[in-house]
Amino acid sequence: MTLVKALCLGVLVTLSTYSTTTPAVAAAQAAPLIERSKLFGNPSRAGASLSPDGQWLSWLAPRDGVMNIWVAPVARLDEARPLTASKDRPIRQSFWAPDSSMVMYIQDKGGDENFLLYGIDLQSGQERTLTPFSNTRVEIVNVSPLVKDRILIGLNNRDARWHDVHSLELKTGKLTEIIRGDGYAGFIADANLALRMALRPNDSGGYDFFTVRNNVVDSKPVATTTLEDSLTTQPVGFTTDSKTLYWIDSRGRNTTALVAQDVASGKTRVIGESARADVSNTMSNPRSGEIEAYAVNFLREEWTALDSKIGADLAWLRDQLKGDVSVTTRTDDDRLWTVAVDPVVASPSVYLFDRAQRTLKQLYVSRPELQGAPLQPMHTLELKSRDGLTLPSYLTLPPGSDANGDGRPEASVPLVLLVHGGPWARDDYGYDAYHQWLANRGYAVLSVNFRGSTGFGKQFVEAANLEWAGKMHDDLIDAVQWAINNKVAPADKIAIMGGSYGGYATLVGLTFTPTTFACGVDIVGPSNLETLLKTIPPYWTAGIAQFHQRMGNPNTADGLKLLKERSPLYKAGNIVRPLLIGQGANDPRVNQAESDQIVSAMKSKGIPVTYVLFPDEGHGFARPENNIAFNAITENFLSGCLGGRAEAIGATVKVSSAKVPEGAGFTPGLEAALK
Repeated sequence: MTLVKALCLGVLVTLSTYSTTTPAVAAAQAAPLIERSKLFGNPSRAGASLSPDGQWLSWLAPRDGVMNIWVAPVARLDEARPLTASKDRPIRQSFWAPDSSMVMYIQDKGGDENFLLYGIDLQSGQERTLTPFSNTRVEIVNVSPLVKDRILIGLNNRDARWHDVHSLELKTGKLTEIIRGDGYAGFIADANLALRMALRPNDSGGYDFFTVRNNVVDSKPVATTTLEDSLTTQPVGFTTDSKTLYWIDSRGRNTTALVAQDVASGKTRVIGESARADVSNTMSNPRSGEIEAYAVNFLREEWTALDSKIGADLAWLRDQLKGDVSVTTRTDDDRLWTVAVDPVVASPSVYLFDRAQRTLKQLYVSRPELQGAPLQPMHTLELKSRDGLTLPSYLTLPPGSDANGDGRPEASVPLVLLVHGGPWARDDYGYDAYHQWLANRGYAVLSVNFRGSTGFGKQFVEAANLEWAGKMHDDLIDAVQWAINNKVAPADKIAIMGGSYGGYATLVGLTFTPTTFACGVDIVGPSNLETLLKTIPPYWTAGIAQFHQRMGNPNTADGLKLLKERSPLYKAGNIVRPLLIGQGANDPRVNQAESDQIVSAMKSKGIPVTYVLFPDEGHGFARPENNIAFNAITENFLSGCLGGRAEAIGATVKVSSAKVPEGAGFTPGLEAALK
């Protein structure tokens, strides 16, 4: 059944029909189509990491089609060999033991986020499960350059709500409980792996910070935050001599500052700040722990050096390399760095930087298959909300649409509003596979840091309190109106798409403002805020007061009323535009029930929806086969409502785990792909 026919048979006689290709999209067709596999398949290499002793380099690369850990001597990279042999789920992050004898990684099962810790001995190749427990989520508390034989980890195997701190002996695997985490959100240790500070949530939605002495928490806090500073104030860590404690701190100010506190006297001094944005990142000396540079990110990340030698090195790297530069790992002696470079219009790459010799060696390009592909620049924007907030945003345009390079198309083009998750997160400048993919298909792509996004000061975060589906949504609508007013996009050719909170925003867009968007793509988005808060993972208990104050408290009559009012589920009958939903069956954050509920509500009202379920995924689609399959469905769905081009679905769905419980006939080519 075609989408047009299906919609006319139901109650949705006002639903958009298939679009025809617009002249502007047709102009972009001259650009080569970038295959989905080149954008979303396995990268050739990723995650390069130097061993602390500088003798080895590890990275992630495919082995039998699955991302695994590889290693090679720094001096002989041609001797690379795989260390792991994961067959089903990609390994996505790893790190070195402080004595360089072992590479460790964390991995869950099917996206359930019960992460366990594994270690592989470099010489023998033997792999061990270092946290051999079920239904347990490990947290890394501290890995110190001064203590080579053990690390500190948190385990919630005793009580799923709280992480008890353990010392893990790396050679034997012996675990020793150091302190129980009952009621505490986390602990800070110094370079000797001694616990020095504990964080406990308070009733205001902030945190109390306690000194820890000999593994006993003091009774009175030494510092306190309320809700307004809860997301923007936290300790960063100690210098190795334990004389200085660094903070990212917004107390008494709007944007966060980098603060150094003298441990003995308690006195503080600001060593880095910006009036426009928070301090977003730091570089610390691997031996002393002293912060040598910090970054601020308003529209783009900008580094300021506190150490002249570091400043000279960063300046030299920026001169040598084209794109945004970031230092990713440093050896204990600080002679060797791995340096990532993001040129936006080409695949990111990684270099080995020898500081002593001032030499650079390219280690790899993450996606060499994109060489020569028509990747497009990302334009920075400062949009305005209706109540005067500045919304840092990013726009990517289809190839051939912006002849003079001014960041505006010569003629309006269909647009996808791509909404980030969190919502306490942010969009960033740089190479973005989704921006490039959608632009290549003929769409402008707009990402907006709406209120509640982090990185722009606490007032920006606070402006979103109790504003889910309220002013947070207004910001998105204001961005859409900007695009229409500035002839970036026609009013009838705008889609909304996103994951997690972005999926929720999609559902809000189609239910609260049902005729604003031509269609929507919801990826693991909640539909019912009440059930969302009832089913959050137990290890999020420490943040529940903050959720209640920022979203609505289901334990009060007013709070429950607000949560229901802001839940798309109860407005499902308003949907008059095509909707595609993607969900992982093992999602611990946004349970499958969140998608099931709104699909059921739409079915009961005769409203068509396409629902794609992945039984081996969680909060997002980690397996490339699954991600490619959903994106194949998505681009054909978008082609149907916006008129852009699409690569055929082909066999992508068949080689994935995707199930389509509802609405295969409402997306072009999907029924045929399932046969």
